[in-house]
Amino acid sequence: MLAYTLFNLLVSGLQVLAARVQVTWDVGYLNISRDGISTWQAIGANGKLPIPPIYVTQGDVLELTAINNLDKPLSVHAHGLFQRNSSYYDGAGMVTECGIPPKSQFTYVIETRDQSGTYWVHAHYGTEAIDGLRAALVIRDLDPKLLDEYDEDVLLTLEDWGQGPLESMVDMLKTTPLVNLIPNHPTVLINGINANLSQPIRFTPGRRYRLRVVSMSFTYWFK
Repeated sequence: MLAYTLFNLLVSGLQVLAARVQVTWDVGYLNISRDGISTWQAIGANGKLPIPPIYVTQGDVLELTAINNLDKPLSVHAHGLFQRNSSYYDGAGMVTECGIPPKSQFTYVIETRDQSGTYWVHAHYGTEAIDGLRAALVIRDLDPKLLDEYDEDVLLTLEDWGQGPLESMVDMLKTTPLVNLIPNHPTVLINGINANLSQPIRFTPGRRYRLRVVSMSFTYWFK
């Protein structure tokens, strides 16, 4: 009972010290080859793909500002976050918001006081997420017992990556039998790199690792 009380006091104290973590995504188009096979106009943030992971600590408030430099509306969703009493920040295009118009911006305020773990953030309007706008979100734990169980975090993001913008492939995907799609199936990306080209993960004997694996995929045969 005493340990539980002390832990609650620790959590309360740390939440008082919670930070406001500010992240800006300047969202736009960029021509890129992520798989080493095909080059096409994808969607990234701040001129980059993959988009760097976002790291916060439980209790922090994430302020994610999305600047829309696309030629269509944009919305951004924090996948798996509860958004209690804040559904207006949920980012589901044409469900909880109309979307950010081109040449405009919006700041999503995301509370993390009730959650920790590994999540992801992605566009939630049209095909913008599968065309690139997605990134991991890691909410570090406050529980000291859990933190004592490992020495290092290792993040593995898994993505599917097609051979062109999804909008350009919709008609083909609707009319082609699945078996005939196999030669053109998406490439697997691990931490943003073609899985066949990614480097092995090296572990040090005696150290304890927490593997954070998050699937940021969309095509059902990838899942």
